[in-house]
Amino acid sequence: MGNCEALKILLAIFLITTTTTTKVVLVVAGGTLQRIPTTLQGPFEPVTRRFDPSLRRGSDDLPMNHTRLKKNVTSNFPEQIALAISSPTSMWVSWVSGDAQIGSNVTPLDPSTVASDVWYGKQSGKYTSKRGGNATVYSQLYPFKGLLNYTSGIIHHVKIDGLDPGTKYYYKCGDSKIPAMSAEHVFETLPLPSPTSYPHRIAVIGDLGLTSNSSTTVDHLIQNDPSLILMVGDLTYANQYLTTGGKAASCYSCAFPDAPIRETYQPRWDGWGRFMEPLTSRVPMMVIEGNHEIEPQVAGITFKSYLTRFAVPSEESGSNSNFYYSFNAGGVHFIMLGAYVDYNSTGAQYAWLKEDLHKLDRTVTPWLAAAWHPPWYNSYSSHYQEFECMRQEMEALLYQYGVDIVFSGHVHAYERMNRVYNYTLDACGPVYITVGDGGNIEQVDVDHADDPGKCPSAGENLPEFGGVCHLNFTSGPAKGKFCWSKQPEWSAYRESSFGHGILEVVNSTYALWTWHRNQDNYKEDSRGDHIYIVRQPELCFDTPPAKQRGQQTNETAATSAKWMQAFSLFIMAIIVTRSL
Repeated sequence: MGNCEALKILLAIFLITTTTTTKVVLVVAGGTLQRIPTTLQGPFEPVTRRFDPSLRRGSDDLPMNHTRLKKNVTSNFPEQIALAISSPTSMWVSWVSGDAQIGSNVTPLDPSTVASDVWYGKQSGKYTSKRGGNATVYSQLYPFKGLLNYTSGIIHHVKIDGLDPGTKYYYKCGDSKIPAMSAEHVFETLPLPSPTSYPHRIAVIGDLGLTSNSSTTVDHLIQNDPSLILMVGDLTYANQYLTTGGKAASCYSCAFPDAPIRETYQPRWDGWGRFMEPLTSRVPMMVIEGNHEIEPQVAGITFKSYLTRFAVPSEESGSNSNFYYSFNAGGVHFIMLGAYVDYNSTGAQYAWLKEDLHKLDRTVTPWLAAAWHPPWYNSYSSHYQEFECMRQEMEALLYQYGVDIVFSGHVHAYERMNRVYNYTLDACGPVYITVGDGGNIEQVDVDHADDPGKCPSAGENLPEFGGVCHLNFTSGPAKGKFCWSKQPEWSAYRESSFGHGILEVVNSTYALWTWHRNQDNYKEDSRGDHIYIVRQPELCFDTPPAKQRGQQTNETAATSAKWMQAFSLFIMAIIVTRSL
């Protein structure tokens, strides 16, 4: 690296770590300084980026005999290994053993016949600790002529605790008595909650599926080396199939209009677990349910696969429901909300959310992020105003407690909003981001509600759960109308592309958000959108609570120290450069 490049890097660090009011942040890319906008410059004029329509299409699902989906272990050896955060010092390890069954008559395996063991330690091959857990199976039953039933392999969940933060651990899982243990895997714990410690990179994916586009998304994600993954619903799209498998359909009701019940081909879940294992066996993945996880079966049973396959910190966060929970990742507090269970202000989820927010200490976790599957703010025709009821019930509470960022999926396109509250531009509102285009079999959404002739009727976009609260706007440019006549002012940027997002929290004030689109054949950098999201709590609370006042005091002292340190480094670099 040349002297000029070194100076540019130091200058970039200097600007990021010391400035809370800078309008433009400079970063080094390819040896030159590039400008990345910040939310302080907003609200931005709405931008729609249009691409070659041939690049927007969906893709066929990978077959079950694809090398990334087929089973490569025998007997009771573990597969589909996945990690999830339990607490800042504990981790869930999950896996599947044994063979799933699909047919008219299936017999569930006995979970008690196989142990759930995890060996782990800080050195490769030296496992100083051992933990046991629980095991279970589930069934998906369709007692209709011609439909097949399914019963899973044995699903194991083990919580390993007493872990040191920011530390690499080596582990094996399985049954140590048979023996049937996995190969060695490795993960690194996240930092403890602190205003000065953050995960390296946080990946955000929605509506992933199991297509060639899904493969590209995951391959790009692995290259970006995240330390945490948020999966914001619609994981496998197993419900795009009949129980007999075969070829999936991008529109189930169109392809299978005479189906007695909306079937799901559950082996796709097993294929998805294998597909994700190279990533999830070393990086914790935090999931929330989407509409494709509903999977109704007989007796009104729903969400059976989602509830059984994934371990989430529900009890740890006091929710006691896998449909909604919270967790900390360094100085970020994440709230994962369920859109397909009761979200009304009189319900259990709302009461839990209010208590979780009330207990939050922003001096410890300055950043507050939320995620759920269907977006509240969406300018595409697809799912337009679909979950308006949920927004009307919960938005005020999230705004009151200063949520910084909201991630959603569901709409198969990318869209980033200006800070907004109640459809009005608001410097204290969250930045809403939609990433519902991980690569699934359904096509990327391209029609906007403001395009001529594309505004859906009020009778369309009915939610799969909850009521209908569609509304006409009462003020602003769309007053008296159901749809805007142009891109709404709260929609800052939108494009139809497959991809994933990366959030890099720099400090208690700045976080870099980048949208990584898959289609490299645009003949340009695949980074489609990037912006520094900047927190300004001192401007958004006229009378800040004690905890927030403490945060401002701490941040002032920390900022001063960082300013002096960065400035010293910068001056030293100039002196060194001149002496060479």
